Amino acid sequence: MRTGMKFAPVAMLMIGAVGLSGCATKKYVREQIAPVSQRVDALETRLQETDGTAKQALSQAQAAAGQAQQNGQRLDQLNGRVDTLDQQTQQLSQQVQQQNAKPRKRARN
Repeated sequence: MRTGMKFAPVAMLMIGAVGLSGCATKKYVREQIAPVSQRVDALETRLQETDGTAKQALSQAQAAAGQAQQNGQRLDQLNGRVDTLDQQTQQLSQQVQQQNAKPRKRARN
């Protein structure tokens, strides 16, 4: 039994150490978590702002893309009209050249 008696003080010391250290109190945990919670809240706010800005930018980009598409369609229409006018101008120019190439009758005095 002598060996058992030698371990008794060590066992009591270990039990006392565990009992004294105990678990963290709710107050201690709140104090430790508060700064982290504040940072998380601040980051969440910034994330929401960034998300809102990104959504607004996306909306503006989509509107600009739609406007660009409409402008492209309008340009295509105008290009068609310009091509038609160019053809008509060339035809008129050829007619004028043909008229100028014909011998002219001189007026008699």
